[in-house]
Amino acid sequence: MAAEQVLRVPAQLSCMDEVLAFVSAILDAHGCTPQARTQLRMAMEELYVNIANYAYPAGDGWAEIRGVVEDGVAIFTLIDGGMPFDPLAKPDPDVLLSGEERGIGGLGIYMVKSMVDAVEYVYRDGCNRLTLRKKL
Repeated sequence: MAAEQVLRVPAQLSCMDEVLAFVSAILDAHGCTPQARTQLRMAMEELYVNIANYAYPAGDGWAEIRGVVEDGVAIFTLIDGGMPFDPLAKPDPDVLLSGEERGIGGLGIYMVKSMVDAVEYVYRDGCNRLTLRKKL
């Protein structure tokens, strides 16, 4: 069984390069295809931006990213101690509607779900935990 790697950073946009380098290093060590690498990096960027921008309205917080590749499947979990928020609770937006008809919000998680094989959310021990799985 592969060892899970962990990165803990302040929940700030200035840490984005560190987060993406962490994700890339795990994927590159396992011969990830360029397409899967791009999709996972985009998904992680979208989710990390949401944590940095919205999880801690009262001030500074943290984010932890856990990553491992097991049996050809990349598993990344984003954990934060911010406000409880289940991004999977909202129905998918109707992408056939115009932006004005559709309204604001929901496209990011929809995009994430379209780029990975599975997304799971749980709120446990005072933390949001969102796990992505993608076959490499």
